[in-house]
Amino acid sequence: MTVALRKQLELKPARPETSFGPFRLLHALPWLILAAAMRVIAFGGGAVALPAIVVADISVLLAFFATAHQSIEAAGGQSSLGELTLGEQFKLSFSILWRIMLVMIVAALGAAAVGYEASYHLMAGLDGMAFDQFTHPGRFWSAWIAALVLLMIVRAARDDGKVALFAVIGEFARRGLWLGAAVILLGTINVVLAYGQEAVRTAIWTFWQTSSATQFTKNLIYFVFIFSFAMLRLWITLRIITLGLKQSYVRGG
Repeated sequence: MTVALRKQLELKPARPETSFGPFRLLHALPWLILAAAMRVIAFGGGAVALPAIVVADISVLLAFFATAHQSIEAAGGQSSLGELTLGEQFKLSFSILWRIMLVMIVAALGAAAVGYEASYHLMAGLDGMAFDQFTHPGRFWSAWIAALVLLMIVRAARDDGKVALFAVIGEFARRGLWLGAAVILLGTINVVLAYGQEAVRTAIWTFWQTSSATQFTKNLIYFVFIFSFAMLRLWITLRIITLGLKQSYVRGG
């Protein structure tokens, strides 16, 4: 990662596109499937819960990288994310993960100190970039976490892979006009998307209870439902945050 994404996010002539656009979302699917499996294991509790959470968050970050590469190119720029080896992606993921975990722990403890009963939901900030959060504040929180993660990727590209948490928070503050607007917009969309997802979930549950379809068909429908929304949420997240970041470079602030 030697070429700064700061320059790559600038408007450039679009390259001829030969692939079918929606298929771009499938790049993140394997990592989302792994993340979902780890979430199920973590919900079961026990000694494997914490390792499963870590693996799930790493998987979401890897899905984020895959989608960020597509989103930057779709915005008219070029990205070197696709040139990273799997090992480099894992290394960057770990570097980002422990810093974001620190932010989420501090936020959860601070929220608990002021009496916010659902403060532990703030620990799902990374998970909420792809999967539905538990509360409306959590959905806006995940939008902010996504902005931090993208900024970390940008700075890592500029600084030869080094990730600096406080520098990223400072940069978010300097670019708060456009990035803040992007976070608010994304949080609002996440809330709307949550209602839509719940409506579809209810319809699928009714179908499960009343349909005479085979179990395979029912499972397939549920699989498509879960991961369609996960890929859609991740794609929307990257599109909005990427465009907000680009506008902050173009217009300043």
